Amino acid sequence: MALLEAHNLTKHFGGLAAVHRVDLTVHDGEIVGLIGPNGAGKTTCFNLLSGFLPPTDGTITFAGAPTLGLKPYEMVARGLVRTFQQTTLFQEMTVLQNVLMGLHQHSRRGLGRVLASWRAFPPDEMARCHEVLAFTGLTAMSEQLAKSLPHGHQRTLGIAMALAVRPRLLMLDEPVTGMNLDESLRVMQLVKTIRDRGTTILLVEHNMRAVMGTCERILVLNFGQKLAEGTPAEVASNPDVIAAYLGPGVSHA
Repeated sequence: MALLEAHNLTKHFGGLAAVHRVDLTVHDGEIVGLIGPNGAGKTTCFNLLSGFLPPTDGTITFAGAPTLGLKPYEMVARGLVRTFQQTTLFQEMTVLQNVLMGLHQHSRRGLGRVLASWRAFPPDEMARCHEVLAFTGLTAMSEQLAKSLPHGHQRTLGIAMALAVRPRLLMLDEPVTGMNLDESLRVMQLVKTIRDRGTTILLVEHNMRAVMGTCERILVLNFGQKLAEGTPAEVASNPDVIAAYLGPGVSHA
């Protein structure tokens, strides 16, 4: 079943077509990768799908309903949540407080009340945050300030904040950027576990080992247009993708 669909998705900035007539489908329960060279249109595509930018043309549906005109917070309320390339944490707050902030979209309390008195959160919401911390392996760091975490754990905390609102579709923008091999493997295993527990994943990532070892289907953009789509093995052996982006010798294992 198609959870997210975009048809003829187009975005112009002046005379530049950052995304041009892209068709994209993400099925319920998949892990789908969106890859391509810098400037290929990946982040613009993410911004269009998540409501941060309005398209110039095309249609987007999520869970069978059109989303054009919806604000990002309305997309979150429907179950589509995204992270960003840059780690967007509340650096002077603890790990637990950051996850509480991530939860505020579905909280019975407003953001201002969260900032003023986070300890007054209802027990069920506190329990949800502790559940997310345990799932992402951050429980032992719950009282540490976000700014004190190593880079890999900061990226994981960003994912935890998104998970707090129980997304149906989680869009991850470069989740392993700047990580060493062990950190990236740990995060991509977390991504697989998130999917196994019922959340569909769409991710942008330049780490091809992570992409090829995690995604079940990959869509390749180049100059704002869809260049190829298929399994990791199909994409890794596609001559056009090799010439435009991967180069020779990319493993799909």
